Amino acid sequence: MPSPTSSSSDAPLVSIVIVTWNALPLLQQCLPSVVATDYPNLEIILADNASSDGSAEWVEAMHPSVTIVRHPENWAFARGNNAALDHAEGDYVLLLNNDVEVPPDWLDPLVATMETHPDVGAVQPKLLQHHARSRFEYAGGAGGFLDRFGYPFTRGRLFFTLEEDRGQYDDPRDVFWATGAALLLRRRALDEVGLLDEQFWMHMEEIDLCWRLWRQGWRVRVEPRSTVYHIGGGSLPQGDPRKTYYNFRNSLLMLYKNLPPAAWRRVFPIRAALDGLAALRAVVQGRWAEGRAILRAYRDAHRLKEQYETTRPSSAAEAVLPSYRGSIVLDYFLRGRRHFSELPPSQFAPLPGASSS
Repeated sequence: MPSPTSSSSDAPLVSIVIVTWNALPLLQQCLPSVVATDYPNLEIILADNASSDGSAEWVEAMHPSVTIVRHPENWAFARGNNAALDHAEGDYVLLLNNDVEVPPDWLDPLVATMETHPDVGAVQPKLLQHHARSRFEYAGGAGGFLDRFGYPFTRGRLFFTLEEDRGQYDDPRDVFWATGAALLLRRRALDEVGLLDEQFWMHMEEIDLCWRLWRQGWRVRVEPRSTVYHIGGGSLPQGDPRKTYYNFRNSLLMLYKNLPPAAWRRVFPIRAALDGLAALRAVVQGRWAEGRAILRAYRDAHRLKEQYETTRPSSAAEAVLPSYRGSIVLDYFLRGRRHFSELPPSQFAPLPGASSS
């Protein structure tokens, strides 16, 4: 896709922020491709969360063009990115996982989206698996949605089913959320809605951010003409009880802070019942640590939710509800719907001001 910025001397500055912690092999594998990005006005910031494996020293020696911000301890994804953004000069900032490999021309289509759609606050590329490049990647696929109970899914991934990429989701369009693995953000929109919620620590914080963008009148998009390749599991692998804990806890906090009270009261009992079944399933299958993680997530979400009382929407008029009005849990586990294209279009409510152009 030709870009109006690709050969322009006045191309907007893009600041790429990469948070890392003790992941030197991933940096060695993926960072060279980011440095080789073919874009004329770029700064790359490595936010090192007090790594002890020589990550910062290697980057300093091998890629001196990269700015290194050293954090005093492991601030994980949310605070690690937020603190690094103080050093970013760009009109646009791009949050990029340290385990993402990019082709040289990946950035132009994303910037072009921002330049031609001034009401877009966030846009993601298409995410494919690093080691199986014909398949969508778990973390973002071709753009994300939430069902009415707060369960996330993407075009290309429903729960454990990852589709083959046959070009079926190559249409640029508005989505409910964009992945934090590779997320281009308009700085002006961030200044308006706030940064990542540091209470989340890791997981779900980009979905919460995108929900807040929609609530403030900004749009969120996917631009599949940009494709990147994600290794995945760089922070916490699938099946790790800590990953389960943060996903469940942060999902509950996200629902509480973005739903008006009346909607929360309708959603929570059903959500709790579905999560209770998930915990029971884990225990029956011998994954006791995962079951306990879900229970701890509920305990801690309850303790933390009161801090959002003054910022959550007070009525339906102030809220933006999840765009998929069905239940992805029932669709997947009871109705056998494994692909995004099998979900009934009638269950998708239009996003406010959404556009497919």
